[in-house]
Amino acid sequence: MTGPLTRRHPTASARPALRWSIAVLVSAAIAISYLDRQTLPWAIKAIQADIPFSNELKAGLDSAFLCTYGLMYVGGGWLLDRLGTRAGFLVIMIFWSLACASHGLAGGVLMLAASRLLLGMGEGGGFPAATRAVAEWFPASDRATAMGIINAGTAVGAVVAPPLIVLVLTETGWLGLAPWRWVFFLTGGLGLLWTVWWWWSYYPPEAELNASGDESSAPEERISLAELLKHHETWAIVGAKFLSDGAWYFYLFWLPKYLFDVFHLDIKTAGAIGWIPYAAAGIGSLVGGAFSSWLLQRGHSVNTARKLALGASAALMPWVMLVPQLHSVGWVVFLFSLAFFGQQSWSTLVMILPTDLISRSAVGTLAGLVGFGGAMGGVLLGQGVGWLRDHGYSYTPALLISGSLHLLAFGLICLMIPHIQKLKISATN
Repeated sequence: MTGPLTRRHPTASARPALRWSIAVLVSAAIAISYLDRQTLPWAIKAIQADIPFSNELKAGLDSAFLCTYGLMYVGGGWLLDRLGTRAGFLVIMIFWSLACASHGLAGGVLMLAASRLLLGMGEGGGFPAATRAVAEWFPASDRATAMGIINAGTAVGAVVAPPLIVLVLTETGWLGLAPWRWVFFLTGGLGLLWTVWWWWSYYPPEAELNASGDESSAPEERISLAELLKHHETWAIVGAKFLSDGAWYFYLFWLPKYLFDVFHLDIKTAGAIGWIPYAAAGIGSLVGGAFSSWLLQRGHSVNTARKLALGASAALMPWVMLVPQLHSVGWVVFLFSLAFFGQQSWSTLVMILPTDLISRSAVGTLAGLVGFGGAMGGVLLGQGVGWLRDHGYSYTPALLISGSLHLLAFGLICLMIPHIQKLKISATN
């Protein structure tokens, strides 16, 4: 039986198994985060029955989440680089779980907005923590696969969300509280349960036990945010994430409402099919990371392995532009599934780029910058969609824009990072 003491000092023979169990552990946290952020989109009709608000206000609630999410992505990365992965992730998960539960206490839009701000603040540290865990435990050849497993957690949470939220909405109402409030109480409680698993199971590997040339055996040196910003490679990844996540957050936050508005589906019907694109996203997470790792194992360079997989992922995204021309919900779900597959394949690879470019000591900070760029892209496109919908426009402009953003992002990476390799960055004392 393994416990904290054996994980604190793992034997060399146990390390491969521990690596992959850690990927699963972190993936579970990411699944919970995506379950939490899907609560509002899927429960929106029930919430609006008690607290009416417009499409622009709905976009504002999404933006409230994304603004603090993006800022804390940077702050969370900085925090993790100082607290370490184990303590930092614990603090972050407790905070965001309580923030999620607080939605259930909301009596109006202002309280909902405050809860969204707090939820974003907590969840902003999730992926920087995941990136640090990968950098601590995995050699470069396995990192894309590990991040694919972790990123698949986004799909698990999003797949579980529609049927689970429908179940809570239709079967609860305990203590005289509206069922939508229990959606937030129960999902927040799930995150608190995960913290027990994390604190019991996770310890960073001892430096002297690192093998296979894993860079985490090297002593850590501080790399400042200002130093990172001097490099055009940093701006390239942040810019690419800004573009591609603009599309992703549009899909994530507006797909349920698209099904309600365009096909007039009720919550049970939408929930019965709404999980399918998210399942495709999970498969994309695994395929993108595994494909890049397979190319590395076949002798290709990191530069070739990452860019081939990124290009293939981006090529799947423009098909979503055809959605406005379709009148079959089945074909619409199929094209959204293709886009979700390509997006999460892409996202897995973009999130692993910080580990290819810099040492572990600043991975959290760079991952935070990347996440901040993505969140701001989501705010910009999301607010635009809310305005368009409230002023009589269809979803067509948003779908045309979102279908092109990954290709632009891929071009930016190729232009500004002609060769993916470790950067020569001056460390601070």
